[in-house]
Amino acid sequence: MPFMTNTLIEETVKIAKMLGDSNRLKIIELLSKTSLCVHAIVRNLNISQPAVSKHLKLLVDAGILNSEKKGMHVHYTFVKDTFEKHRINLEKIIKK
Repeated sequence: MPFMTNTLIEETVKIAKMLGDSNRLKIIELLSKTSLCVHAIVRNLNISQPAVSKHLKLLVDAGILNSEKKGMHVHYTFVKDTFEKHRINLEKIIKK
């Protein structure tokens, strides 16, 4: 008997898709250590600002990142709780 609701399955699929891109994984890795603005992420990853902005929007929409305006810049932070919730759900699937 499945333990996951359709909503939870859809959320987990969304997270899995976010992890399927190497640039998004690099962004998550950076932001798991500290809060950064777009320009700092661009400098660290050496990819274009529009590409970074697109990835950030997807990650924020998926609930993996939070964004907060600080002065003229938007800073992004990693949402560990979202990741942890889906890690636990995936672990349950694998153990069944």
